[in-house]
Amino acid sequence: MRYLLLDDRVVEDARNAELVLGTIEKQAANPLFGEDRPWEQRFDNLYANVLYDDEEEIYKCWYSPFVVDHSSRGMTLGQRRQLEYRPPPNREMAICYATSKDGLAWYKPELGIVEYDGSKANNIVRGGGDQARRGGPHGSGILKDPRERDPNRRYKAFFKSEVISVAFSADGVHWGPTIPRAQADSSGDTHNNAFWAPTLERYVAITRQWGKPSGRQVARTSSADFVDWEEPRIVLQGLDENEQTYAMPVFFHGGVYMGLVAVHDQDADRVWGELAWSPDTENWHRILPGTPLIPNGREEGDYDWGCVFPAAGPVFLEDEIRLYYGGSDGLHTSWRNGFLCLATLRPDGFAGYKASDISEAALVTTAAVCDPKFPLRVSSDVAEGGKVVLRVLGQGRRVLAESEPLTTTGSDAPVRWRDDGAWLASETGRARLQFAFEGATVYSFSCEVAD
Repeated sequence: MRYLLLDDRVVEDARNAELVLGTIEKQAANPLFGEDRPWEQRFDNLYANVLYDDEEEIYKCWYSPFVVDHSSRGMTLGQRRQLEYRPPPNREMAICYATSKDGLAWYKPELGIVEYDGSKANNIVRGGGDQARRGGPHGSGILKDPRERDPNRRYKAFFKSEVISVAFSADGVHWGPTIPRAQADSSGDTHNNAFWAPTLERYVAITRQWGKPSGRQVARTSSADFVDWEEPRIVLQGLDENEQTYAMPVFFHGGVYMGLVAVHDQDADRVWGELAWSPDTENWHRILPGTPLIPNGREEGDYDWGCVFPAAGPVFLEDEIRLYYGGSDGLHTSWRNGFLCLATLRPDGFAGYKASDISEAALVTTAAVCDPKFPLRVSSDVAEGGKVVLRVLGQGRRVLAESEPLTTTGSDAPVRWRDDGAWLASETGRARLQFAFEGATVYSFSCEVAD
């Protein structure tokens, strides 16, 4: 069982410690791909859905360009500033498909499915041409569902057509008909995304509504079968009309639901990616609102200077978490080129507690379910000269056991106890832990539980 310290249900109190976001590293190969096909007129927000397929051992990406729009390719910054961008009235969006062996070099196959400009030699899997003019798809969220027993419904899509709709596929490339779901209809003009919520045993979808005082609002609906959906309900919104919650891909990790919130600054007309969490997909907590988890580039014209739109969802590798995102080099409502980009985090490195100054920090957890017969493991960053010491606390916070110091950075590093007998004497299997640390950031701990 894993416990993330960003979850305030896990932390009873903290002294001389502050919750901080993890350190993002942007991939040196960025941008990974751009608008390099004739039908990729404008990535706009990309709305990427990325997964690593263990069965086929490849990365897969579904993304949604406008296939009818004004392109910014070849324009200088000066030309962009002089000419106002106005989207055409016949704008059309489609879903495109790309694959990769390593998640860095991407291939856009010629699928022969959808005709564009008189040819099917493209990677469009849905939309475009007559299909787009009939009302969709917009902001598609796509998942591969390992729980699904019907092979023709292994891949699922949730998107806005004339109304919120779903579709199914056996391979993620050849899709069945659009199935309108009017009862779940919403504005939906965003990255709609859906996922299986294991603690609820239901599918949950995140979409968008509009309202006062915050403009763009994150809405939620759920379904037992991916066909019959509830009426959407608002679950997150900005504090005012200036910083609006544009989209929020969601995934389950470490016992909580994590949201990658795209926040649109109306005044600056830029978008960045923040972090939020929820115990139940309905009650959301933004971590350090206004502070990006994925920051924008520094200079106008950088591939992600104007906008950062997190993809659904992260890819968890043994040594890192991969956060794909759509980046663009210009302002949200202006001329801009779009790209698929990648940022990485250390394992369990979304957010953790850092010592506020050079003196020792202390953090006490709520009672955690731990079996003392199995090792306790900790994920932390430890600077040179720093350390993390764990203590098991009994009644009245009496120390039952103390660990040897952890003095190096590690992911799921095993804790070695100075007195195993005292730890075994914790009779209930539920104990409070104290982290005493300096020169370090602590992210999570995990314990095995006997069946």
